[in-house]
Amino acid sequence: MRREALYSYAMTRLFYAVGALAMCSLAAVTIAQSKPRARDLGVVPGVHAPGPLNAITDVEGVRVGHTTLIEGDRVRTGVTAIVPHGGNVFQDKVAGAVFVGNAFGKLAGSTQVNELGMIETPVVLTNTLSVGTAMDAVVRYTLGQPGNEQVRSVNALVGETNDGGLNDIRGLHVTREHVIDAIRNAKTGPVAEGTLGAGTGTVCYGWKGGIGTSSRRLALRPFDGLRAQGEREYTVGVLAQTNFGGNLTIGGVPIYKMLQPPSRRSASFARPGLLDSPFTPSPEPVEGSKGERPAQGDGRASADGSCMLVVATDAPLDARDLGRLAARAVFGLARTGSSYSNGSGDFAIAFSTSPEMRSRFNDMTPRARTILPTDATSPLFEAALEATEEAVYNSLFQATTVRSANGTAEAIPVDRVRELLRK
Repeated sequence: MRREALYSYAMTRLFYAVGALAMCSLAAVTIAQSKPRARDLGVVPGVHAPGPLNAITDVEGVRVGHTTLIEGDRVRTGVTAIVPHGGNVFQDKVAGAVFVGNAFGKLAGSTQVNELGMIETPVVLTNTLSVGTAMDAVVRYTLGQPGNEQVRSVNALVGETNDGGLNDIRGLHVTREHVIDAIRNAKTGPVAEGTLGAGTGTVCYGWKGGIGTSSRRLALRPFDGLRAQGEREYTVGVLAQTNFGGNLTIGGVPIYKMLQPPSRRSASFARPGLLDSPFTPSPEPVEGSKGERPAQGDGRASADGSCMLVVATDAPLDARDLGRLAARAVFGLARTGSSYSNGSGDFAIAFSTSPEMRSRFNDMTPRARTILPTDATSPLFEAALEATEEAVYNSLFQATTVRSANGTAEAIPVDRVRELLRK
């Protein structure tokens, strides 16, 4: 009887433990799902409609994967991988280009991309001191793919931002396996945003930044100079790793004048005359932040940081016009208030998934291609501006507060932002 009683007691405890765990998991999921995106707040940048997912994965075939590292009270970092299509990217290279807004950063592999106009590996984003590890991982992943047994040169493409304000960046916690897992787990469909992957330890406008994405779908009606040639639909998608600064503006509203994170309510921000101006309301405090040390990064000014942007499209653009498309993504940061400071590395990578623009490994056979003419690119440029702006907002609204031994980055108070936007 004693043994049966003990067994019954143990099973009862297990039942309640499992139930409690399930409720906690449900609560976590509910909280994550309740975080709004920009459109949920009525913020609808631009004139073009988004794709069904409003994400970079609206471009057919594009996949995104994350590896998130949150360990103890010091590790807050990760990896995000963007895979252009579901095949062997090295064997079936996509047209690509890189635009550098400010080169205070490390975008490994960019020189060959701009020289040859091709991208031959997944694009990987991580933290500054893990670029070397990520390069090694992408090379090994590529060499290990079936069909690449004779490959002797790989141009891995890896970007970064510095998450040292929240993460023990000197600990070099990202491993080869973390990077390969992000690539292998990349998938189509909805893209998780906010505090995860390469955005786990990032800070944007003093608030917790992260990963954000958005897309635009538009119809173009090309002309041959005399008559329309039939309507064609194209998609532009953007993914942002936000870790930069300036003065946050949302939908044209100067939020920075009315709401500031703890790290910006300091002497470094309160320039003479700014907060005392009758036309500039004093920034409001954030509840619950008293006594916590704001993330300070690596000692650079609050406007410094970096932003990595990845732009995908299915439009048949060549490398030259992809470079121009990438430039519009960097320009799009200005709509959100970026100051493009000395210490902010602002980069954009653009690629086309169009089969017309693919390059087969070692293929030297001439072939005809259908390329979108330069005069038809303006709507795509506008789409890149709009999607970039919205991706930045989504990275902020989806982010959660992060605390570590290095400091704290508060999530932007969405309800207060909603009130300010209504005013």
